[in-house]
Amino acid sequence: MTATAAVPTPTPARALPARRGPSLARVAAAEWGKLTSLRSPAATAVATVAVSGVLTWLSASASSTDPGFDPMGSLSTGLPLAQIGLLVLGVLVGTGEFSTGTFRTTFTAVPRRLPVLVAQVVVTAGATLVVSVLAVAAAVVGLLPAAGSRGMTLDLAGGQTPQVLAGMTVQLVAMALLGLALGALLRRSVPAVVAAVVLVLVLPVALMLASDPGIGGAPPVGEAYARPEVTAVGTVTAVLPGGAATYLVPDAGGVDGAPDLGVGGGAAVLAAWVLVPLGVAAVRLRSRDLV
Repeated sequence: MTATAAVPTPTPARALPARRGPSLARVAAAEWGKLTSLRSPAATAVATVAVSGVLTWLSASASSTDPGFDPMGSLSTGLPLAQIGLLVLGVLVGTGEFSTGTFRTTFTAVPRRLPVLVAQVVVTAGATLVVSVLAVAAAVVGLLPAAGSRGMTLDLAGGQTPQVLAGMTVQLVAMALLGLALGALLRRSVPAVVAAVVLVLVLPVALMLASDPGIGGAPPVGEAYARPEVTAVGTVTAVLPGGAATYLVPDAGGVDGAPDLGVGGGAAVLAAWVLVPLGVAAVRLRSRDLV
């Protein structure tokens, strides 16, 4: 009788798990480390806070001699220039990987690529929220000398002041995200900064100057100011990021000759200016080779 040796059944090879890269939290931590380890973002943040406080102080001091002086009327006067600092900060975050060439290392560690962009959005929003709160606080401090010279106290909880404070903060954060979106899309610092400044500052002013010469003019003596009718130029200006941002701050003046978008409409237009470039940048980042 012959014994038959049992033939071992081959074990099927175990498939290796697909490489998914590090978690979003770890990518965000890495992006935070990059942001806080550089001097330029810190310098930009300090400059933003300083500009907000100094310009507000100058404006309030100049107005303090008026008989009907209201210190809260100068609260947002430093905002148009203060937002430029965070706009540039966003561009620096969006272009940093490509201007330094570190994108090769970054996307080798994070092959899916998109978590890097998402982490940059999260880190930029968080960091600039802190800077924005400090910039708004600096604006409030800038009002104190002028208010004190007239024996006035600041009422931060009355009227529309809470909405003004919140609108200023949101506008500053939105400008940083707009800069990030343009930087991620264009990948070059200079073109991205130029595009951002033109969209936010230059183009709205140029359109207003080219519009009806009666728009923005002072009314005749003894007549009340009448808001001009809606014009094509005013409407185009309102849907630019700089024009839409003015709707976030009540009593900031809005855009002459533009439809009344309200806070919600202005926020929607500004959000579109952030999300559309970010979406295009995400598609480009995911589908095309990096150069």
